[in-house]
Amino acid sequence: MSEHPTELPESIREGAPAPVSGAADSPKGFSELDLALIDALQAAPRAPWPRIGRALGVDATTAARRFERLRAEGLAWVTAYDAAKTATVAYVEVRCRPRAFDRVSAAVTALPWVFGVDETAGDFDLLLSVAAPDLPSLGRAVHRGIGGLRGVRSTRTRLGITLYGEGRDWRMRAMNPAERAGLGGTPAARPRTYSTHLHDRPSPQDQALLTALGADGRLGYGELGALTGMSEHTARRRLQRMIRDGDITLRCDLAHPMAGLSTMVVYRTSVPHALLEQTGNALARLEQVRMCASVSGPDNLLVLVWLHGLGAVDPFEALLAERFPALEVRDRTVALHSPKRMSWLLDEHGRATGRVPLGLPGH
Repeated sequence: MSEHPTELPESIREGAPAPVSGAADSPKGFSELDLALIDALQAAPRAPWPRIGRALGVDATTAARRFERLRAEGLAWVTAYDAAKTATVAYVEVRCRPRAFDRVSAAVTALPWVFGVDETAGDFDLLLSVAAPDLPSLGRAVHRGIGGLRGVRSTRTRLGITLYGEGRDWRMRAMNPAERAGLGGTPAARPRTYSTHLHDRPSPQDQALLTALGADGRLGYGELGALTGMSEHTARRRLQRMIRDGDITLRCDLAHPMAGLSTMVVYRTSVPHALLEQTGNALARLEQVRMCASVSGPDNLLVLVWLHGLGAVDPFEALLAERFPALEVRDRTVALHSPKRMSWLLDEHGRATGRVPLGLPGH
């Protein structure tokens, strides 16, 4: 992670469609090389193009051009955000009044502190991922900012406690392990505890870097310096320190329905407390698991999975029963559409169409 991405040749960057704007109406999906490229960038989001190309067996320009096309079409993107330790996070189940669903979904999607929105088929209508600087702010934001919306019938909040695995840790698994190992990149997933109170917020300079990298996590240091008003050397030094200290999370995301992962299921599960950490860590390593976190309430593990269709639900649950006999599945909820993921706005095919930068309530 100490090397900065090789700057794209001007012939590639100039005249390229603006990222996430104007995705094609007819989805074309991904080639095998596209999926391998995404896998490589998931392992090392800011690796230089020559290193990415070597891992894939293509030249640097081919790798760069392919990703620029994916990014321009909203099919894949590299983003950045605060580490889990810097904010209080909760998962809010929202029930809507009849005929108010579309209005409520649009309203919460526009809120900057709601960084994830999933429209669901289950005993609630929306699952929201929200962030706040502390517990009192979280309570006010949920009860007033969400509960006070016209058309909201009820809310139920589950406070995030420990994050065992998230989108940063999930892999497409389109490369073989030897190819991926040659990339280095992000360390293996490990539990991260959410904050319950306001930590020192990033300095204005670090926040400027976070904002710029949230829109494009592969910006070179020269570009970062120009965007944030600091020198290239300062941008490099500050970002490398943020990465080293775990103050920033970088990840490559994709339009998962177009990669064959058409079904997202949210599981509310329960496991004896003595087995919680062991189970959470093991669940997070399953290839189907996109997110696993311990939460408040009687259902103490929240698990989100991406599957290849509804037909994969029963085999996955059979796997859970076999590997985790103490785990009780209390509820399964299928996501119909995810209009927002980690602050990015998504269309019905999961393609990025825009972004609402993260902003904590009251800040």
